[in-house]
Amino acid sequence: MPSFKHPDFDERRTHAATAKQALLEKFRSAPGPDDPEFAQRQAERQRVAEERADRIAKRDAEREATRKQREAELAAQAAREAELKATTEREQAELAALLATEEAAAKETLLADQKAARDARYAARKAAKKQRRRGY
Repeated sequence: MPSFKHPDFDERRTHAATAKQALLEKFRSAPGPDDPEFAQRQAERQRVAEERADRIAKRDAEREATRKQREAELAAQAAREAELKATTEREQAELAALLATEEAAAKETLLADQKAARDARYAARKAAKKQRRRGY
């Protein structure tokens, strides 16, 4: 088995020059800006970039429309909730007023009943006192 041969300085320099020459030839053989193939590739790149920009703009417009629709739905829901809350509060106020009216009527009735009972007791005491006076 042959051993690895270390290249000397001249060999390394020759290989480097050959590689540089190959790169230079590759660069020179590439089509320039005035080449029809280059112009065609540039036009294709431009078309792809425009399509991408159109897709991005369309996607952004859809997102904006969706966002506005969602905001409108949330605003409508908030309005419905506010209306429901107002209706509930109005019904509670009406119920409280009705209960207050009924409570006031019940209180008046109770006071009238208490006064009638008190008057009846007073009249009974007076009658009993009057009868005791007659009995003596």
